[in-house]
Amino acid sequence: MGWFGSNAPEPTAVSREGRQHCWDRRDAYFACLDNAHVLKPGDEGKACATEKAAYEKNCAKSWIEYFNKRRVLAEQQKGVLQQMKNQSSSS
Repeated sequence: MGWFGSNAPEPTAVSREGRQHCWDRRDAYFACLDNAHVLKPGDEGKACATEKAAYEKNCAKSWIEYFNKRRVLAEQQKGVLQQMKNQSSSS
């Protein structure tokens, strides 16, 4: 351990297959959230427990945080764009 080192293992590169497996699990979890009419991941209770477990098992924590935040932001953007469209069409 160096001056600024830690005992945490070094991150390893994820293979193309590993990334695809993560994305597939993310898509399955997000589809379950859509079916349950839940926007924010984690707010679904027990509804998507199987899909969530597979997603968390197959994706890096940093990826999960990014994907979850991106899902919410994308929906917010849709709402803002729709409002802008409605305002421009009524002018």
